[in-house]
Amino acid sequence: MVDERISRLARLTVEYSIGVKKDELIGISAPAFAEPLVLELTREIIKAGGYPYTRIYLPRTQEIFYKYAQNHQLDYVNPLMLDMIEKVDGYIVIYSSDNRKALTNVDPAKQARAAKAQTELQERFTARLKQGWYALVPYPSPSLAQEGNMGTEEYEEFVYHACLVDKPNPVKLWKKISEKQAKITAYLNTKKMVRFESTDVDFSAKVTGRNWVNADGHLNMPDGEVFTSPIEDSVEGTIRFSYPGIFMGKEVEGIELTFKRGVVVKGTAEKGQDLLNHILGIDEGAQRLGEIAIGTNPGITKFTKNILFDEKLTGTIHCALGNGFEEAGGKNKSAIHWDLLANMTKDGKIFADDELFYKNGKFLMMVIEAK
Repeated sequence: MVDERISRLARLTVEYSIGVKKDELIGISAPAFAEPLVLELTREIIKAGGYPYTRIYLPRTQEIFYKYAQNHQLDYVNPLMLDMIEKVDGYIVIYSSDNRKALTNVDPAKQARAAKAQTELQERFTARLKQGWYALVPYPSPSLAQEGNMGTEEYEEFVYHACLVDKPNPVKLWKKISEKQAKITAYLNTKKMVRFESTDVDFSAKVTGRNWVNADGHLNMPDGEVFTSPIEDSVEGTIRFSYPGIFMGKEVEGIELTFKRGVVVKGTAEKGQDLLNHILGIDEGAQRLGEIAIGTNPGITKFTKNILFDEKLTGTIHCALGNGFEEAGGKNKSAIHWDLLANMTKDGKIFADDELFYKNGKFLMMVIEAK
C-alpha cells in the first residue's frame, strides 16, 4: 500500500506546483530508488491529462564520470538536455541521495571545470524558470537522514511535515502561505535598499527596480522564502555564514566573505579554503551575489546539510554566490548558484530603507501590513 503522504506529495506537485494541464508533456527526473514517488507522479500526470516522460538514472554514474572523465568530457554539454529543456511543458526533478559522500574525494578542479561547461545549460534552464515549468521535490532516504542526524522514520516525518503533506489538504495550506508572503514581497518591492545586521552579519545591498519573489511552492517543495537578486555592484560589508556550505557533496566550514562594490575582496574558511578558492575562481560571476533571501518555513527548524530544506530554515537568511534570477531582475551570470546560510535569531535585524521590518528571526507583520 502506498504511503498516503507520498500520494499527497505527488498530487501537490502536479496540481499546485506545476499545474499540469491536458496534453502537456511533463518530464520526471529521478534516481531509481525513488520509484514509489515516480509512480505516484506518473499516476497524477495521467489523471490530469498529461504525458509523463521519465528519466531514471543510477546515482553512481557520477562517481564513474569524475573518476574517468578526460578534459573534453568535462567540457561536454549534452545537446539532448538542451533540447529537453526547450521542449517539455513541465519538468519535475526528484531530489534524493543514497550516498551524500559519493563525490567527497573528487578533485575540486574537475568539478569546477564541469560546472563551468554547463553555463549555457544553466542559462537556458534559468530563463525557463519564470514560466512555472519546474518543480524540485524531495524523496527521503537513509543517507539524507544520516546527513541530517536523524533516524530514517524521523527524517521522513521531517520531510513530509516541511511539505505539509502530513495534513489532509496541503494545497489549501500552501495557498495561505502564498497569501502571507505576497504581503511581504509587495512591501519589499517598494524599497531601494536592504541592510542586514546580526552578531555575524553586517552588509547592505541595493534592490531598486529588482523584484522580490514569493517562493510559495511553485518551484521547490518544500518552499518558504522571499528572495531577490541585488544590484550587482551594490553589496557592501561582511557576512560570516553560520552553517557549512555544501558544494557537490563537500563541506566548507566557517565561511566569511567581505564585499566591496559587489565583489568578494576577501574570502576565508576555517575548513575547505582550497575548495572555496576554486568556487570563487570558477568565473567572474562566482564572486558576486546572485541572490539574497529570507527563510520563512516554520516547519524547518534545524540544519540538515540539504539546501532544499536549509535555505527555507526559519530564522535565517541566505545569500547565493553566482547566477542571478531573471524573474528578480538579476543580471549576474555564472556557472554556479551556491547558497550559504546565516542565522538571524540572535540580535538579527533587517531594515528596508532604514525601516526595521524583521527582528530576531521574525517578520514584523504590523510594519509590513501598515504599508
